[in-house]
Amino acid sequence: MKKRVFLIVLDSFGIGEEPDAALFGDEGSNTLAAIAKSKEFAMPVMQKMGLFNIEGVSCHEKSTAPKASFARLQEASNGKDTTIGHWEIAGIESPKALPTYPNGFPKDVIDAFCEKTGYQVLCNRPYSGTKVLEDYGEEHMKTGALIVYTSADSVFQVAAHEDIVPVERLYEICEQARALLVGEHGVGRVIARPFVGTCAKDFKRTSRRHDFSLKPPAHTMLDAVSKAGMDVIGVGKIYDIFAGQGVTRTIRTTGNEHGMEVTMQLAKEEFEGLAFVNLVDFDMIYGHRNDVDGYARAATTFDRQLEQLLPMLREDDVLILTADHGCDPATPSTDHSREYVPLLVYGAKVREGVDLGTRMSFACIAQTVCEYLGVPADDLKGSSLWPEIQTV
Repeated sequence: MKKRVFLIVLDSFGIGEEPDAALFGDEGSNTLAAIAKSKEFAMPVMQKMGLFNIEGVSCHEKSTAPKASFARLQEASNGKDTTIGHWEIAGIESPKALPTYPNGFPKDVIDAFCEKTGYQVLCNRPYSGTKVLEDYGEEHMKTGALIVYTSADSVFQVAAHEDIVPVERLYEICEQARALLVGEHGVGRVIARPFVGTCAKDFKRTSRRHDFSLKPPAHTMLDAVSKAGMDVIGVGKIYDIFAGQGVTRTIRTTGNEHGMEVTMQLAKEEFEGLAFVNLVDFDMIYGHRNDVDGYARAATTFDRQLEQLLPMLREDDVLILTADHGCDPATPSTDHSREYVPLLVYGAKVREGVDLGTRMSFACIAQTVCEYLGVPADDLKGSSLWPEIQTV
């Protein structure tokens, strides 16, 4: 039977501050503990798998017989963003942080962008994605100037009303920005942020967001698996995060629930290799908006869908659940947080209840995936966990 790995990233599902969290302004952050206090929170399936048995997790009752092997992973890279986190999951450790712009982008960057695209720019400051529409959306509609903003992350975001700048044109503009933003100003992502509405009171971002990522600086798990002739199916924004590198098939999603529906459909299909899934709503809709109850509801819904997925797994399937960083919705900050992430590994070929403690580097995931699939991974960082969790 063909071997398949389903790797699901619960975007921003951190489980507590890392030792250096204070250096990132994230002392005290704990995404899981924050949402576990909500009356909307219920994750009985993840509990049975061993989520609350992970070292350092004390916000809920532990399972007496965890169904998965489990670990707490500490990030080795210098960052706390989506790009750096996913690259590390895929086998790249990044000692140098991607550039950020707490005071907005330098004049030479903005001037080059305006000259290249033919548009003027509004804002050019770190901003909330919803607040920036309230403050600049109407001016954008009057003048046609693009709303350019950033955040605490390494991002260059371009917002435009779909009636003023058609979405395909916005994508072209972001591709032009991506070509400009390299080297010293090589931000992790250029993000197209289309929106609709008639005025500041009802402006709303649409689901047609598109990320244009920096290409990974080295080979990843995706390259290794695809080079071996296997499938690498990117679900959600995986294609965007890796700039398409190593992805053999991509499936766009409209949110967490759709992402899980796609995953369940893939479980019925015939493929060999890796289904790499990103569930972005935890981060984009709830974490960044400090919506504790919304985050908790999303976690509860995911848990219910996970219950549907588990019986669909075949004998040679391995399921890996993890995260890429934190985004504690209960802190004053609306940005990502430097947190440990959970690791749960489940399947007929995986031992139950193996406590792997705390491991350095998310890259152990890449090595584990590659070893299980029989794919060479000598050029990837990390150490495989497979010898410790495989059934005899």
